[in-house]
Amino acid sequence: MSPRKPSSPEAPTRPRVEGDREQEILDATLAVLVDVGYDRLTMDAVATRAKASKATLYRKWDGKAALVIDALISEKTPLELPGDTGSLRGDLLATFCAPGGLTDEHQTAILGSVVTAIGRDAEFAAAFRERFIAPKVAIARQIYDRARERGELRDDLDVEILSAALPGIVLHRMFLIGDQPTPDLIARVVDQVIIPAATRG
Repeated sequence: MSPRKPSSPEAPTRPRVEGDREQEILDATLAVLVDVGYDRLTMDAVATRAKASKATLYRKWDGKAALVIDALISEKTPLELPGDTGSLRGDLLATFCAPGGLTDEHQTAILGSVVTAIGRDAEFAAAFRERFIAPKVAIARQIYDRARERGELRDDLDVEILSAALPGIVLHRMFLIGDQPTPDLIARVVDQVIIPAATRG
């Protein structure tokens, strides 16, 4: 009988990327994203910022689109539905002037860093719309649903169109005209555009 071969040692299990370490990598991703934009962001740059190996990143994410989307979703100040203020105007101001809203400089910097990618990277654009934009759209719809329940809205109002008007106008003025989003700008858009278009008057 031939001598039994010694069993080879099992390969060490690679540690999972989770918990605090995962958040450190996501925070590093956001930092690189704001610094250089989506187009110039690389897995190498994120690994360097996070003090991790590139292999560590690829154990969790299959590429930069998935990594950036997870980083965006992990943001510590997401847009949230406020308590009912009693009016459409109050709800809009409470939402879009709050942390995570249009006056949040970090949020607008992140949006600016991914604008070009939305038109160039179909995979990223689809994930961005589904996981980052859709929850914000849902919050806006809830605000208008509240207003409808209070009897504030016109019966023929197209909420899908109007609910996009406030962020659309503010971001247009920011990216194309150079106006920084401020509570005053948001209030002017609400008072001069949204309320006249939405309410019974």
